[in-house]
Amino acid sequence: MDGTTSSSLYEARLGWEKFGKEVHAYCVAFSKDDIKEVKRYADKIIFNSASQLKMFYPACGNVSNLKIGIRINPKISYSHFDLADPSRKYSRVGIVDKRALLKIMPLISGVMFHFNCENDDFENFSSALDFIGNKYGDVLKKLEWVSLGGGIYFTKDNYPLEKFCKKLKEFGDKFKVQVYLEPGETAITRSAELITKVLDIVHNEIDIAIVDVSTESHMLDLLIYRTNAKTIFVENKNCPEFNSGSNGQFKYIIAGRSCLAGDVFGTYKLNYRLKIGDTIKISDAAGYSMVKKNWFNGLQMPSIVVKRLNGKLDVVRRFDYKDFINNLS
Repeated sequence: MDGTTSSSLYEARLGWEKFGKEVHAYCVAFSKDDIKEVKRYADKIIFNSASQLKMFYPACGNVSNLKIGIRINPKISYSHFDLADPSRKYSRVGIVDKRALLKIMPLISGVMFHFNCENDDFENFSSALDFIGNKYGDVLKKLEWVSLGGGIYFTKDNYPLEKFCKKLKEFGDKFKVQVYLEPGETAITRSAELITKVLDIVHNEIDIAIVDVSTESHMLDLLIYRTNAKTIFVENKNCPEFNSGSNGQFKYIIAGRSCLAGDVFGTYKLNYRLKIGDTIKISDAAGYSMVKKNWFNGLQMPSIVVKRLNGKLDVVRRFDYKDFINNLS
């Protein structure tokens, strides 16, 4: 990758310190203190509104090699969840009024359109990009760069990657702009697992396997978006993605061990019976897990471990009681 993007001062600093290369700094609203520091790390600062841009331009506009941009809300989007829909009703993200946009054009060199969430539909993305080109073409032709944000699932199996690349190149060539993507979650999909064990199996009309982790503490997005863990592995046996058409004979709820009644990873149909001590691996545990994990109920944190290509396991970080205590005060 060529750099990092961010939604806050600390994320921008993290990208600058740990990854290097180009840093794009965006935030729904920067504070004065944020701006004083973030301009040290950023190559591009993208403001969310015309008012923030005007407020902070005097502090940023003359900084050497710092590019200024603004986020545009095109009022179209792709999202399965209203919670994550950037064009939802009364959305606060991005400038909507094109007349207001035209007034600040002399202050910016680029714009961002972040209008996708887990969009694996190339035809939808293609038509949306055409819409943006038609509506904002006069703006884009006056700029140097455009970010199309994240949420485009172009690493999914069978995604028409060549068509996707061709579409992006044609868009960039047509308006003579550098095109950026923010493929954070797309890049880390299927790259990490939450590994745990079955601690107990109880029965209440259905068998319920209780595992040594929690949605509330360790995979909070499952609760926020009310979704199930996509795929689980038991020991070395791959259980395919489960849905109502699964053919497994043994039905289980996989549940966490916090006191929250709805601490559930999902319901699955297996081809074999679970037993206490079985290892459960929950896929897609990289996106928004470590940054959202918390000490609810004082449950232990999983260690962070890297599995090398040769099979070696390197423990990056272990957490203990001191981490729990220090997090509280």
